[in-house]
Amino acid sequence: MTKSKILGKFRMFHKWPGIAITLFVAMFSLSGILMNHRAAISSVDLKRSMLPAGYSYQTWNKGAVKSVCLVSPDSVLVYGNIGVWLSADHLKTFLDWNAGFPSGIDNRKVSKIVKTPDGKLFAGTYFGLFQFVPAAGKWMKLPLPVSEERITDLILKQNELLVQTRSFLLKSQDGKSFQVINLHPPEGYNGKASLFKTLWLVHSGEIWGPVGKLIVDLFGLAILIISLSGLMHFIFPKWLKGRREKLKNNVKIISVRNFNLRWHNRLGWIFIPFLMLVTITGMFLRPPFLIAIVNSVVSPIPGTALSSPNPWYDKLRRVLYDEKQDIFVFSTYDGIFFSDGKFQEPMRRMMNEPPVSVMGCNVLEQHGAGTYLIGSFNGLFLWNPFTGQVLDYLSGSPFHAAKTAGSPVSKDMIDGWFSDSSGDEFYFDYNHGVLPIRNNSDFGEMSPEIIRESPISLWNLALEVHTGRIFEPLLGMFYILYVPLAGICILTVLFSGFLIWWIGYKKK
Repeated sequence: MTKSKILGKFRMFHKWPGIAITLFVAMFSLSGILMNHRAAISSVDLKRSMLPAGYSYQTWNKGAVKSVCLVSPDSVLVYGNIGVWLSADHLKTFLDWNAGFPSGIDNRKVSKIVKTPDGKLFAGTYFGLFQFVPAAGKWMKLPLPVSEERITDLILKQNELLVQTRSFLLKSQDGKSFQVINLHPPEGYNGKASLFKTLWLVHSGEIWGPVGKLIVDLFGLAILIISLSGLMHFIFPKWLKGRREKLKNNVKIISVRNFNLRWHNRLGWIFIPFLMLVTITGMFLRPPFLIAIVNSVVSPIPGTALSSPNPWYDKLRRVLYDEKQDIFVFSTYDGIFFSDGKFQEPMRRMMNEPPVSVMGCNVLEQHGAGTYLIGSFNGLFLWNPFTGQVLDYLSGSPFHAAKTAGSPVSKDMIDGWFSDSSGDEFYFDYNHGVLPIRNNSDFGEMSPEIIRESPISLWNLALEVHTGRIFEPLLGMFYILYVPLAGICILTVLFSGFLIWWIGYKKK
C-alpha cells in the first residue's frame, strides 16, 4: 500500500469520527472543568424544569432526603440534598429551615443532623459544620482544625460530639473547640491504594492537588480547541467552494486557514499523550471497564495525595458508636472496620461484611444488640458481624454474595433511612423515593414549595453531562455505554491524527 493510500485511510478514521464526536468532546471538556471547581460554582443553580422529566423531584427521590431528625415530640427536621425543612404536623406541611447556609443548593446539602442532650443542633454539610442558633434563627458555620470541609457523618458518644470528614475524625465536648482523633492504620496496612481511586484522582488532576486540577483543566481546553479547529478545517473547504474565484487572492482568508491547521497539528502532537491518559482513565471510571478494576489495588504514586501519611485519607464515609460493645464501627472506602472505644488499638476488619457500593455507604445505624443496618446503592442489609449473619433487610432473606462481579448498583438504591417515634421504618430509594418497610405508614408528600426551592446545582448538572446520565431519557440503560464508546472514538481520532501528522507532516 502506498503512502498516499495509508494517509487516506488514517484521514478517514480521523475526519469522520472527529466530526461526530466534536459536540461530545465540548461537553466532556466544559463539564470536567466545572466539576474541578465545585466550591467556586456552588452558588450557581438551575431550575429542574429546564431538564428532562427524570430530574424532577417526586416522592422524595433523587437523594432529596437522607434522614429525619426528631427535635421535639411533635417536630422533625427533614434533611438531605434539599437542605433542611421543619415539620410540626406529622409531615403534612414544611417550613424552610435553611437560613444561614450560603446561597446555592450545593451549600445546603446536609449529610447528617444530630441533636445533643442539651438541645443543640448540628448539621454536617458538603462545605462545613454548622450549628443552629435559636436566638438568631439561623445556622452558623463552626471552624474546624482541618482544611477539609466535607462532613460525612455526625454522631454522639454520651455528651461528646464526633464529627467525621472524608479523612479525619474530630471530637468536641462543648461543640466549639474540636480535637483531631488519631485513627490508627488497620491491621496489615501496606499503604496500597485502590486502582479505581487512583484513576479517579489522575483523571481529575486532584492527585497532584490544586495545581494538578489546573493542569487537567488545561488539557480540557486543549482538546476543546483541537476539536473545534479540526471542525473548522473541515468547514473551510466547503465554505471556499463556489467562492474560489472571488477569494483566491484573499491572502487573509488563506492565512487564517493555514493558521488554524498549523495550531490544530501543533496542539495535537504536544498534548496527545496527556489527552490519551485523561481519556483512558475516564473510561475506567464507568461500567463496563469499571467492573474490571473495582477490586484492584496498586502502590500509591510517590509525592501525590494518595501517598499521604494519613492512612484514612479520603476514605471515611460513615461511623457509629456501639455503647454496649464499646467500639466504633467505620464504613470506609476500603471496607468496614472497627476500633476500640478509646482508639488505642489498630483498626480491624469485620467479618463477612455486606456489600457496599463503590459510591459509598449511605446508611450505618445500630439495629438491636450487636446488629447493624448497612445501606448503599447495593441494597439494605441487617448485619451481625459477631456471628457473620447478613440478611437482605427488605426481603428478610439471607444474603448470598454473587460469585462473579456484576452491576455496581442493585435494584434497591438506598440513599437514606429513618425510624419514626412509633418505630415505623422508611427507606429512601434514589429512583423511587420514600418507601415503608413492613408497614403501611404514610411519610407525607413532598410539598410544591420544597420542589420549587430545590433546583439542581451547576456542579451536579456538570456531573450528569460528564457521566452521560443526561442521555438516559433517550438511551435508557444503554447510556452507561456512552463514556466507553465516546472514549474509544476519541482515542481513535487522537491516534489517527498523530499518525497523519507523523507520516504526512513531520518528515517534511
